[in-house]
Amino acid sequence: MGTDDVVWSGTWVAERLGVELVADGEGQRPDGLNDLLGLALRRNPKRAHLLVSNVLGKHVPQLPSRVYGAGFALGEDVRKLLGDEAAARAVVLGYAETATGLGHAVADGVGVAPYLHSTRRPVDGVPAAGGFEESHSHATSHLLLPEDPGLLAGEGPLVLVDDEFSTGNTVLNTIRDLHGRYPRERYVIVALVDMRSARDRGRLEEFAREIGARVDLIAMASGTVRLPEGVLEKGRALVARYDPSPPPHSGSTSPETGAAAEPDGTGAGISTGTGPAGAGAACPEPARATSRAATPTRVELGWPSGVPDGGRHGFAPAHRAVLEGALPGMADRIAGALPEDARRVLVLGFEELMYAPLRLATALEERVEAEVRYSTTTRSPVLAVDDPGYAIRTRIVFPAHDNPADGPGARYAYNVAGAGFDAVVAVVDSAADTPALHAPDGLLACLAAHTGHVVLAVIPSYIPAIPDVPGIPEMPERRVPERQEPPMPEPLRGPAFSSYAPEDVGWLLQDLSGVELEAPTEEREEAIQSGGAHYAESLPVEYQPSAQYQQLFMAALETSATRIARAVATVTETVLAERSPFPVLVSLARAGTPVGVLMRRYAQHRHGLDLPHYAVSIVRGRGVDETALRWLAAHHDPVDVVFVDGWTGKGAITRELAQALDSFAATTGIDGFSPEIAVLADPGGCVKTYGTREDFLIPSACLNSTVSGLVSRTVLRSDLVGPDDFHGAKFYRELADGDVSGHFLDTVAARFDEVADAADAEVKELLSADRAPTWEGWAAVERISEEYGIHDVNLVKPGVGETTRVLLRRVPWKILAKRGAGADLDHVRLLAEQRGVPLEEVDGLPYTCVGLIHPQYTRGATGADGKAVTAK
Repeated sequence: MGTDDVVWSGTWVAERLGVELVADGEGQRPDGLNDLLGLALRRNPKRAHLLVSNVLGKHVPQLPSRVYGAGFALGEDVRKLLGDEAAARAVVLGYAETATGLGHAVADGVGVAPYLHSTRRPVDGVPAAGGFEESHSHATSHLLLPEDPGLLAGEGPLVLVDDEFSTGNTVLNTIRDLHGRYPRERYVIVALVDMRSARDRGRLEEFAREIGARVDLIAMASGTVRLPEGVLEKGRALVARYDPSPPPHSGSTSPETGAAAEPDGTGAGISTGTGPAGAGAACPEPARATSRAATPTRVELGWPSGVPDGGRHGFAPAHRAVLEGALPGMADRIAGALPEDARRVLVLGFEELMYAPLRLATALEERVEAEVRYSTTTRSPVLAVDDPGYAIRTRIVFPAHDNPADGPGARYAYNVAGAGFDAVVAVVDSAADTPALHAPDGLLACLAAHTGHVVLAVIPSYIPAIPDVPGIPEMPERRVPERQEPPMPEPLRGPAFSSYAPEDVGWLLQDLSGVELEAPTEEREEAIQSGGAHYAESLPVEYQPSAQYQQLFMAALETSATRIARAVATVTETVLAERSPFPVLVSLARAGTPVGVLMRRYAQHRHGLDLPHYAVSIVRGRGVDETALRWLAAHHDPVDVVFVDGWTGKGAITRELAQALDSFAATTGIDGFSPEIAVLADPGGCVKTYGTREDFLIPSACLNSTVSGLVSRTVLRSDLVGPDDFHGAKFYRELADGDVSGHFLDTVAARFDEVADAADAEVKELLSADRAPTWEGWAAVERISEEYGIHDVNLVKPGVGETTRVLLRRVPWKILAKRGAGADLDHVRLLAEQRGVPLEEVDGLPYTCVGLIHPQYTRGATGADGKAVTAK
């Protein structure tokens, strides 16, 4: 096979099918679409053409420095987009099999991000932390098998890397799955080329709005594929003409294309392009193979101990540093195994094992005078046509040699035969170093027929040590369904746990009152924002209000009690009318609990209903307490369960609950729970069942446990909460003298009669109105984040309730207040004054106020007196 740098490698397909690549301004780089992509044909009922990347290092042997440089540069773009702080909290996820190396190079360019790639190779004993299907393929599911189950559970940006972005279906499926397990507020999609249609681009924008997250996209170049009418039929006819005897469908299936591949043991060989397309002659028989084919030169790399072979189970920045130090020595060992007269050398990786061979190739490129190229084997069957205007000139076919989970099948190496390589360095992991690799029809023998020298380098397959970490959901197929269920714990009730009456609420929690869990606010903030700890692993020190603050609470309660009572009546009547005549109220502890108690009391006062009411734990990034869900399903019909919360801010908990319930149904088979939350106030426009959408003061937000039955925030820590335990919380009995929980309930309930008629009229209007969530607050939060230079929506807390929480529990930076806001903000003004936090009145704020958490999260963010220090 000769080379021809003048003819575009998509010409052959373009002339016969009329396919055109139309660039959108060529992106931010000089690389044009024709430079980045060629075209080939494949058997596929949905898309006849295949975009073949010239810089991916999969189908087309390329300079390793160009392959690695493309991914690294994209990673640098990601870092610029996110900023250093967000980049330090990011996780990079690449797609198997084509983008495993590209994604790893992007992670290197980001510089500080851990890396994980999906895999189609299940590993015994390693639970899946997620998974998804490719909608355009019959391929094996993508599995996510991180050694650290918490790798994907952080709140930082998730960077998803694929070689091309054609429709967006696979990426959307990924985000939908992962957002249901580990919700976050920002995603970045990275691809070498963005080839979506205008319609598909609109779908991504709509999807981002649907999940309430920001989704950015970075690509080297962008454009569209212009397809003429009837292209599929023309493509099928063209494939049938040049490949009239397709492989039988009993073989394996291509992950990328869904086209059938040759069955194991038949059709192994090479398509060299004899005529327009080769017929696929068999691999050399043993008698024809060279001596080197039987015994390739094996080189001992000296792979560094403890460094994973790739990102299948996660690859940390610390691993990267060790690997960088070891690469020169490993490259020298490979160079020593090459013939002295070698002028053209190919480093050939193996399916998902792309990054390690690529880095070995880049190091070798710096140490030898020979031209070094890099590519990998693949599962994807593509038609080979020996024409300079066609991207796949030759095809080597050989049996799989790694005992794949989806059964035996053919594998391919493209553009290797006839390319003039003096030596080929085959790099596999130890799991693939099997007799099939060394068989007479195996990969090594096939390579030996087309090069003078074959070198085999084997990287030890990394075996992860997976701890038993509760709270990380497994995929359904990896659960152990036969285990004996332990006895279910019973709810806690007052007065043994909480100051509420026993009939007011049953707490589906365990009592951790005897455990020291409190930590200073500044220490918690630093640990949370740096990723060193999750907020649910400790508790803030309970704020003890001053006499002046207590007076403000009492005055606010007296002023707002009627408005709160009306909102309680409205949301309760809406639930009874729309959701269930006999609902089971389940409050999200802790803010939802007082609201749930009030709804229960209203239903009893107005309708004589004795509604069950429970409180459960939900943790952002970790989901809802699944033991509590199992308890509820065992004692009530999940269809009757109505989840209750106090208010909405950005809607993070709303999304968290929906995704957690989807995951719970998938892993347990228990469904019927509705993700719709009923809230007292919905200023964020995040739910359809609410008492009001006004952002007003709910006095229960002013205090912590002393207005919530003396119960703390919930706690989820692996050393305290086992897989069959409820999440934990503390009962602060020692704060009984300052407890106003009962007073709050009684004051509001005393206004039920006077608001009943107005609530009935309001509910009648609401039931006929369009109450679909608008998520209007989200855009405001993003704008504020950028306008104030924070660049992290997690640090922007909108609404009176969330602002109060910032002042009570976090390290506040400043408070934004709607100009002219009245008594609703008196307590906010007092807390801000006590903590030395500036309060800025602004116009056009959709919320009454917004709290900004300090963007400098070290303990230096506050002075020795606990007051805020102005950020620079």
